[in-house]
Amino acid sequence: MNSDAAISCPPDVLDGSRALRLACETLDIEADALRAMSQRLDGAFSAVVQRILQLSGRVVVMGMGKSGHVGRKVAATLASTGTPAFFVHPAEASHGDLGMVTAGDLVLALSNSGETDELTGVLPAIKRQGIPLVAMTGGLQSTLAKHADWVLDTRVEREACPLNLAPTASTTAQLAMGDALAVALLDARGFGAEDFARSHPGGALGRRLLTHVRDVMRSGKDLPRVQPEASCVDLMREMSAKGLGCSAIVDAAGTLQGIFTDGDLRRCVEAGVDLRARSAADVMHPRPRTIAADMLAVAAARLMEEYGITSVLVVDAQQHLQGVVHIRDLMRAKVI
Repeated sequence: MNSDAAISCPPDVLDGSRALRLACETLDIEADALRAMSQRLDGAFSAVVQRILQLSGRVVVMGMGKSGHVGRKVAATLASTGTPAFFVHPAEASHGDLGMVTAGDLVLALSNSGETDELTGVLPAIKRQGIPLVAMTGGLQSTLAKHADWVLDTRVEREACPLNLAPTASTTAQLAMGDALAVALLDARGFGAEDFARSHPGGALGRRLLTHVRDVMRSGKDLPRVQPEASCVDLMREMSAKGLGCSAIVDAAGTLQGIFTDGDLRRCVEAGVDLRARSAADVMHPRPRTIAADMLAVAAARLMEEYGITSVLVVDAQQHLQGVVHIRDLMRAKVI
């Protein structure tokens, strides 16, 4: 067997302690690289943030190989936090995709060495168009750095790879610098949780911050309600028919008077109350928890959790009953 084959053959038994030691060393090396990069941050970073805020176009991110993979993530993070951005592959850019870059855009180019051929090959065209160029590189004297209007220094003392070859600490530095840009930009834009939710409508946060009570409440014929003079028998029938374990009590004008729940029924039975001789007004709870239709559905969830209830009645400013939200409705809408 030749030596190359012997090297590529995996060991029969993993040296767990060695693997753990290398893992810890990797994390330490990358953490040290980030701390050193943090100490080197200067006015160039602030200038880049300011220039991006002034853009009428988008941030166009470029990078090859591992830097390209990081670049795609940086572009996605910027776009999801309020800064329009997209990724263009440098090799494709020289074959027509450079047409995606237009006046008003800014190019953010990632390369650890700053000498990546596919990237340096499109730099003259970018400069001819007058497109601002930001270099994210460890090669401060590289071709990329010399063409750039601003340089974000992401150099590292060494890679975490034991051979000091595989991009590890350097790509971590690029990723962290991209996150730093995104955070600084979202703060400067006043980008809040609701803005984030609008760009993530399919996510849990989007559902929580974009779903209102009116979107999940039951109304019309699905809303359990009786008038105060209704008998308890009629009250029970309404509760059974609507299947929510409760019924609202409203007057002839639709104004909320109270609520009766399965819990109230149990308490009446335990107390020996003769329900056949009582009306809905006699047994109702006169101060139910309510919420407005334009409130976020998550607020209804908080009410249910705080008071240990499973339904919240929806009313308008005049206390007219508009609907009811049950815990199952919130679960179905994935608000909780």
